[in-house]
Amino acid sequence: MTPTDLPRVHIATDHAGMELSAHLVRHLSAKGYDVVDHGPRAYDALDDYPSFCLNAALAVVADQEAGTPALGVVLGGSGNGEQIAANKVKGVRAALAWNLSTAKLARDHNDANVVAVGGRQHSVEEATAIIEAFLAEPFSNDERHVRRITKIAVYERTGEVIE
Repeated sequence: MTPTDLPRVHIATDHAGMELSAHLVRHLSAKGYDVVDHGPRAYDALDDYPSFCLNAALAVVADQEAGTPALGVVLGGSGNGEQIAANKVKGVRAALAWNLSTAKLARDHNDANVVAVGGRQHSVEEATAIIEAFLAEPFSNDERHVRRITKIAVYERTGEVIE
């Protein structure tokens, strides 16, 4: 991918992922990504991560709706709470990735637009590789995956469960 092909990356974290987040902002920016940091700006062991993650997820959806390629990265100690928060935003498909395979499958099969990673679960090098794999993997557009994602989107919009 050339820098013009790269998606904008919206990143957010809680206190447990701040070191990883700072590394990723530098690392991904150096690779040509347009990285938007949604915070936090200062370490607070009692921070409330939902606002940071929700803002990153909202920005991903807004960019995508405007035709700007964008993906999100949400970080925490485990990544679980951050993924849950991001998934509350209409239009977000956030996946918790814990290795290269789950990161790639999140994009390839599920067209996930946000990845959650646990900063306390991986070394900086491992987490960086997982996130790079997620960002680089395209959606397959396979009919069965499109069909399944469509059923989820219909439920999200209408509350109707399609068999």
